[in-house]
Amino acid sequence: MRQVSLVPGLALAAALVLGPLMAPPSAALAVQPDEVLADAKLESRARNLSKHLRCLVCQNQSIDDSDAGLARDLRILVRERLKAGDTDEEVLAFLVARYGDFVLLKPPVKPTTWLLWFGPFAVFAVAGLGIWAASRRKAPAAAPAEPLDAAERQKLATLLGRDDGPEPGPPEGRPS
Repeated sequence: MRQVSLVPGLALAAALVLGPLMAPPSAALAVQPDEVLADAKLESRARNLSKHLRCLVCQNQSIDDSDAGLARDLRILVRERLKAGDTDEEVLAFLVARYGDFVLLKPPVKPTTWLLWFGPFAVFAVAGLGIWAASRRKAPAAAPAEPLDAAERQKLATLLGRDDGPEPGPPEGRPS
């Protein structure tokens, strides 16, 4: 009788079940049909701008990907500005003037955003210096133990159960 291995079948079943879960997410855009512009060129510009603008509610998504109400308002505002004849730079400048650099998913590097750009590196540098300084610190040297005097040696011998008498002390020339 032929013996059948279950391993290939289980591997195939696992791949079929887990495959869709491990696949990269599809670009689920939140743009509603009533927001889409009739002019394909303007819509393409609006989509491109929307990908670079942060949803102020979600903060980790572009307004093109967000379902938040404010993101919808910003998408509509971008399209209105484009229909009015603004260039891409003018639309971005308008939104930055209104909401600050935070509205951009990639804010510019300038003095007001240095903390945002370089703050994480500074934190890691300070932590690294702290770890380095702590590792360089030497442990305090322990003071040398003083030798036991005759009474202490006798007590130790009694505690250890030795009744040999006191152990010989240090030579005469050395202090105890």
